[in-house]
Amino acid sequence: MTLKLFQIVNYKKYSFRVRVCSILLIPILLGFIQQQDEDLAALRRLYQQSSDKWPKASIDSGIKFQELGPLPQVPLQTNDPSSRALINLGKMLFFDPRLSGSMQISCSSCHDPDMHWTDRRIRAIGHNHRQGARNTPSVAFSWANKRLFWDGRAGSLEEQTKGSLSNPKEMNTDLATLPQKMHKIDAYKTYFMAAFGTHSPDLDQLVHAIATFERSIKTSRTAFDKFMLGDRLALTDKQIHGLHLFRTKARCINCHSGPLFTDQEFHNIGFTLYGEQKEDMGLYNYSKRNEDVGKFKTPSLRNVTRTGPWLHNGMFQDLSGLINTYNNGMPHPKRKEHQKDDPLFPETSVHLKPLQLSVAERDAILAFLESISSLPYPVNRPIIPGLD
Repeated sequence: MTLKLFQIVNYKKYSFRVRVCSILLIPILLGFIQQQDEDLAALRRLYQQSSDKWPKASIDSGIKFQELGPLPQVPLQTNDPSSRALINLGKMLFFDPRLSGSMQISCSSCHDPDMHWTDRRIRAIGHNHRQGARNTPSVAFSWANKRLFWDGRAGSLEEQTKGSLSNPKEMNTDLATLPQKMHKIDAYKTYFMAAFGTHSPDLDQLVHAIATFERSIKTSRTAFDKFMLGDRLALTDKQIHGLHLFRTKARCINCHSGPLFTDQEFHNIGFTLYGEQKEDMGLYNYSKRNEDVGKFKTPSLRNVTRTGPWLHNGMFQDLSGLINTYNNGMPHPKRKEHQKDDPLFPETSVHLKPLQLSVAERDAILAFLESISSLPYPVNRPIIPGLD
């Protein structure tokens, strides 16, 4: 009986203490929430101004900075009949599987408009179901790219098209015989004549048509674009917080700047996998300069939440996991004893460092990335000439 009474008394004392602590904590918690709301309201007021009055971005020395902006208009906007004929022909060719060696794979097999012009695979699948070494980048905004492919080996869309057509792991096409192969399709002749004034276009003309279509590809406006164009309620407080972090503490804007969220440069972010089976030397494969080992082109972040898996090798299938890895500073491999004097040992970019972002801050960045993503722009697939 004595023990039971003791337990009851102690329970009452504990309950009393909990109630007292709760009463004391409530004002503190309310004050914290109120301060947080005031901070977010202040951020909104700052970012509702024109972008030249935004808080100063956190930019490293040597970085070419361009402020973020709304979606630029696709430069190829024309109603000229000859230009339209060229674009229409290019669209047909882009979707035509007969351009491939197997006659089963088209450009659209990897660049599907319903998937923001990607394939949503870890790595591309091509001829004879071979898996490529890299993730398929979107061809949206390809008109803006100074260099094409993850390693920048193509200097134009035409050059990139030839590379993909002839690659044995992609479309495995014999470029020398491709024009004659297409000339034999009578249903194409009307379209060839309208675009080029000939029934027998050469290889350069065919790939130019495909590249011209790619330059005409449109994408949908995002919530961020609407915000930048005057709709100040298009972004939530959380997304504005993410925008601020993107430009400051999270340092994303050092590489993902400008209206297309890319600096068009090449960086080593620590995933060369040097010395391993899946090693990829990136830009070095093209440039042969030691300082380019492991560098890959900065992709546009537009529609990033809809275009995973991410990175050149598609190794991240969860965007939150990728953000966490950036928060940790990305991998910085250390030289082993036998690598001390290795001139090709890849050095991770000095712009990557631990960020100390809280869980709430990482969530805000993810929310902002959602604000620069949209539904796919609707595309009507063409009727392919002579293909039942």
